[in-house]
Amino acid sequence: MNEVGVGEEVYQLRKKIQELTAEIKSLGNMPKEKPELIENTNILRINEHLTEVNEKQTELISAYDEYGKALEHMLKTVFEIQNDLKNLLREQTKLLSKSKTTRRSKK
Repeated sequence: MNEVGVGEEVYQLRKKIQELTAEIKSLGNMPKEKPELIENTNILRINEHLTEVNEKQTELISAYDEYGKALEHMLKTVFEIQNDLKNLLREQTKLLSKSKTTRRSKK
């Protein structure tokens, strides 16, 4: 059988995605302009906010990418197990058929 810790990896990545999504939501909307500040200051505040949101969204995309790869790996493992079980079932069926044939010929 392949790696056993894949489920834990998927769980951790899912948890990371949830945390990043919550962080992005907590950043909220763009900060309101304050008339008492000069225009350049407001532009800098908006730029900082957009930079922070962009960084979190980039992390989120990366986490989704890792999550997808982990799920693909897990799915591959499941298909390998399914194939192994199918082959095992075929072998057992052959053995049962041989056993029945042997019993009939002894009678």
